[in-house]
Amino acid sequence: MALVDAAQHRLQPIECTHAPLRSGEQRLRVRACGVCRTDLHIVDGDLATPALPRVPGHEIVGSVVELGPDCRRFRVGDRVGVPWLHGTCTHCGYCRSGRENLCESAVFTGWTVDGGYAEYAVAHEDYSFVIPAGYSDEQAAPLLCAGLIGYRALGMLPGASAVGLYGFGAAGHLIAQVALAQGRHVFAFTRPGDAAAQALARSLGVGWAGDSTQAPPQPLDGAILFAPTGTLVPAALQQIVPGGTVVCAGIHMSDIPSFPYRWLWKERCVRSVANLTRRDGREFFAFAATHPLSLSTTSYALADANTALADLRSGRITGAAVLRC
Repeated sequence: MALVDAAQHRLQPIECTHAPLRSGEQRLRVRACGVCRTDLHIVDGDLATPALPRVPGHEIVGSVVELGPDCRRFRVGDRVGVPWLHGTCTHCGYCRSGRENLCESAVFTGWTVDGGYAEYAVAHEDYSFVIPAGYSDEQAAPLLCAGLIGYRALGMLPGASAVGLYGFGAAGHLIAQVALAQGRHVFAFTRPGDAAAQALARSLGVGWAGDSTQAPPQPLDGAILFAPTGTLVPAALQQIVPGGTVVCAGIHMSDIPSFPYRWLWKERCVRSVANLTRRDGREFFAFAATHPLSLSTTSYALADANTALADLRSGRITGAAVLRC
């Protein structure tokens, strides 16, 4: 399924030929692919796509069916996971300093190269991950972005005991479990009236769940915004303690409105998370292997990708959406 016409905001089925594999590349038979809000931003035109047609999807679980030259990490038949970060230059200052997520030459799965809303996909072995055996294909797919980006965002709040999560969907319900396992107190903020998301939060052990217009029962040390809504930034700033941080975890967000300086004063901080590093992936999957995460998923056939995106757009999905490929 590919975005063919940027003005239509819909995916269409197309036939793609199998290009020869380059050094380090592997061809995968896609088994499942998560449906991420970034995919929706690409289809809806919030993120300009460099070239069309483009196959979205960057939470790919697949089986290796062909290896390109110089491949050494995986064998034919292995199950691998493919994330948003498809590749980097490896030699710029960002890459050499462990900040490959900021590489100016980075390429991204499902945005600048074709992704996993397909029967087959190509990924570089160096940027692919081994998935813990305890997760099914459908459970594993959301780990590759909702989990990874959420894990990086949580790492921006070292020492934060009370953490607010604004937006309790795919990423929120995963990272709440990570934070709870680390001994933190978690507060979930959902869309007004989203009883299903609030019930999911409570079922996972979250101590308080309400909507984004409400104040939590205690001040927060930090907050993570998974919802791409700029108005949540000043809302979250009003709930964090002096020295606290608000982390914006999406690649796209609506504009942040003006707000009084006093809400930022006393060394409060607003920062963003950009992409991920392979180190993030290694750490997160090591955690996921030893701390089984509960996944709430809704599955769709590949042919129903537009329905999945429409359901995500309208807020009808509780947890994560996954395409069965």
